[in-house]
Order: sequence, then C-alpha cells, then structure tokens
Amino acid sequence: MNVNVKDQSIPVVENYVGGERRATASGRSQGIFNPATGVTTSHVTMSTAPDVNAAVEAAKSAFPQWADTPPVGRGRLLNRFLALLNEHKDLLAQAITSEHGKVFLDARGEVERGIDVVEFACGIPQLLKGDFTDQVSQGMDNWTLRQPVGVVAGVTPFNFPFMVPAWMYPIAIACGNAFVLKPSPIDPTPSLIVADLLKKAGLPDGLFNVVQGDKEAVDALLSHPDVAAVSFVGSTPIANYVYETGAHYGKRVQALGSAKNHLVVMPDADIDKAVDGLIGASYGSAGERCMAISVAVLVGKAADRVMPKLTERARDLKIGSGLVDTSEMGPVVTEAARQRIAGYIEKGICEGAELVLDGRGYQVPDYEGGFFLGATLFDRVTPEMTIYKEEIFGPVLSCMRANNFEEALEIANRHEFANGVSCYTQDGNVAREFGRRVQAGMVGINVPIPVPMAWHGFGGWKKSMFGDMHAYGEEGVRFYTKQKSIMQRWPATMANGAEFAMPIMK
Repeated sequence: MNVNVKDQSIPVVENYVGGERRATASGRSQGIFNPATGVTTSHVTMSTAPDVNAAVEAAKSAFPQWADTPPVGRGRLLNRFLALLNEHKDLLAQAITSEHGKVFLDARGEVERGIDVVEFACGIPQLLKGDFTDQVSQGMDNWTLRQPVGVVAGVTPFNFPFMVPAWMYPIAIACGNAFVLKPSPIDPTPSLIVADLLKKAGLPDGLFNVVQGDKEAVDALLSHPDVAAVSFVGSTPIANYVYETGAHYGKRVQALGSAKNHLVVMPDADIDKAVDGLIGASYGSAGERCMAISVAVLVGKAADRVMPKLTERARDLKIGSGLVDTSEMGPVVTEAARQRIAGYIEKGICEGAELVLDGRGYQVPDYEGGFFLGATLFDRVTPEMTIYKEEIFGPVLSCMRANNFEEALEIANRHEFANGVSCYTQDGNVAREFGRRVQAGMVGINVPIPVPMAWHGFGGWKKSMFGDMHAYGEEGVRFYTKQKSIMQRWPATMANGAEFAMPIMK
C-alpha cells in the first residue's frame, strides 16, 4: 500500500544515485514489514520517471571512463569489494532476515552464493579475451573483441534480495558497464548496503545506482533510450511483459520467470535421503524460492514408502522467527502472500486433492502478528488441478503418483514451466536418461536444488525463461558485452585498384 510518509521516527529507505542517497520527488512510499512480527519497520520511497532518469544520467556520465579502464583494474576493484562482502556477511544476512523472513542461516547461504558470482567476476580479464586469426587472407588478420554495452538495468525479486542482484551487477560492472538496480520494495535494504560497500571499495560514483519503486520505475527503465539492456527475475507474466516491452524499445533482455520444479523419486532411491531432500527443498525459505521443489513425483512403490516419512517430517518442522536459532522455516513475506497461498490450499481441496497437512491458521507463540503458515502437504494431485499448474510460491508441496519412469518423465516434461527438476535414484541408466531427456534448464541427480555454480550459469526453459542468454557465468559475460569483429591489413599487402566483387578469402 502506498502512503505519504509523515511519521519521522520511522526510517525511510531512499534511492542511491551518483554515489549518494537521494529522496524521490513523488512523496510516495510503501511500508516495509518484519514478516515475523507484522510490524512496520521502515518505509521505502517510490521512484517516478524523473528519479529513474537521474539514475540513468549518472550511469551514462560515469560509463565512458569506466569502459576505458583496463579489465584488470576493474577486476582488482571487485576483489576489494569481495573482501568487504566477506567482512559484512552477517550484516547482510540480518537485513535479509529482518525484511524477508527467511531463517538467518539460509540468509547467510544466500549471501555466500552471491559472493560466488563476485569471485567469478574478479577474473574478468580472462573472460573478456577475444579470438584472433593470423593471415585470414593474404596480408589480412581478423580478430574479435567483447566490449561493454553501456548503461544496463536489473529488476530483481523479493525472495533473494542480495543473491539475485549479485547475478547481475558484478558481471555487468566487471565488463565495463554502468548499472541501475531496481530491487523489490518489500526488502530493499540489502541493495543499499551493497551500494555503500561498492563505494568503499573505490567504485566511481554513478556506476552503481539504486532506484526504489514499483511498476512505474520498471516502465521508466524499459522505455529509457539510454538503457541498453535489462535483466529481470520474477513471475512469468511479468517476465513476458518485460521481454516484450524491452524488445519493443530495442533493448537486450534477459527475463527469468516462474517455476514448478518436480522431484522424481524412483523406487530404488534411498528413501530417507529423498525425504530429506524434499523437506529442505519444499519448505526451506517457506517455499519462496524459484528453485523450490513444489511437486514430488513418486514412482511405483516409492509413494507408500515416502508419504508417511514425509508427513511426519513436515508436521514436525520447527517454524518461527528467522532470527531464532532453532527455526527451520520462517514466515512468508507478507500478509497478502499468506492470503494468496491460503487461497491455493482451499482450491486444492475443492478440486479433489488429498490434504494431508493443512498449514493455514498456524501461529507461533509470541509472534501472533507474523505472517506464518505451517507446512502444507497434498497427495494424489493430478495435472488438471490448479495447485499443480500454477506457481504457488509458498510452503505447499503437491505429491503425484506415477507407475513408472516413463510416466514420471512425461509428467515433468508436460508442464509449461521448465526451470529445475531433480531425480532421486541409485540406477545409473535412469539417471543418465533423466538428465538427457528431461525438458528443463537445470537438472539434479540426487540433488534437490540444482542451482549451478557461478561459472556455469542459471536459467530455465519454456515459459521459465525469456531471452537467449542465461544469468551469470559466461552466458552473463556475453549478455553484458557486444562482440566486435575487426579485419585489418596494411598498404604493403593491398592490391592496386578498386575492388567491386565481394571479397573472397584466399
């Protein structure tokens, strides 16, 4: 809900433009809540088109000199930033837990995975090397360069307020670009901590900017003539919108969308390990992960072995504030999210799924105002049900039953979302066939959440990904650079007279 901030005792999260905090001209703001208590802890300002323009102008002014900085110099600056991140892990994790709600250890894990990408970006001199062909024709050489694209923007979601931006800005900046980040207004504080640490590391003003806000700010970035590329992570409808709108304005776009990640449990799997994988991957971070497992496909006899253990483990989950050491699952991010998830649970019941555990109405003592849900578990879910077709983004696990491997594979491959999948088995041939034939961008074999490491890249297939290049890794380097091919020869090797035919290499 947008409000005008009048209570001066409540902190205001502002923009970061040209190396300094800036208020917006709009006067609009949105409350930031501690999800464990439901209490408003601060407000975040909402940017308008003039605010976005100021950030883009700052980036545009800083870009030329940075693009001319040798890659080794950019890498060394990021190395200083890396050291600062390692010193401030707990500060970042606490900010994440306070505004998102995930448990502190999970927030620390998020910070670590973001740091992985910064480490990767420190090696940018190696990653920007071009190709060279000597004597491609008589007296002529040909080589390629990778050069920065200019001012680039990132629009990032609430569920990983540090890690997902870190998929973008370290590589973009290392490649010589200037960056404008539009974080989620739900948990924007980590973005400003990053801005402060980049400045402390010596990054010139204007190369990293933060514009807080909502759709108005996003639309201003998408239509701005000086923004060359946009990276986005969020739901499929918005990813599709960002992709189409950015393409309309001639931008390079990388838009990651929704997921419905399946975990197939074969009859020969180690059942205890499969249940461990399902519990952590389904209910970790209250299911608010784009790589969360939301569908378990139980094959043959595995179903009757998995369900009792899974039910017991889910019922016994330790749910509480993310800052309490014993908590295994925290609250969902907002009251609106809790109500939306509860609506999906009701729809699952109405459409005939077997409700094994109902997380609605769950309360944590001393945290009655928090946005908590208990673990919810459905059995005998079918492909026609809404809870199977749509991304719920909460602590709801849908279990399906398949007679054999082929049927399980078909279930996974039929879904329109194809972000990540996993298979638990001890059969090498099943593992090989699953990895080769499943239609998804990221695959785990006895790994429940197969998030690739920083040098491999992240991305789904089908309606989980819009654009040609995945996030981070060498795909990210390609996204944030343009290839230039140069052919060169010198007068001593040039033929006399005009050449009217298409040149032939000989």
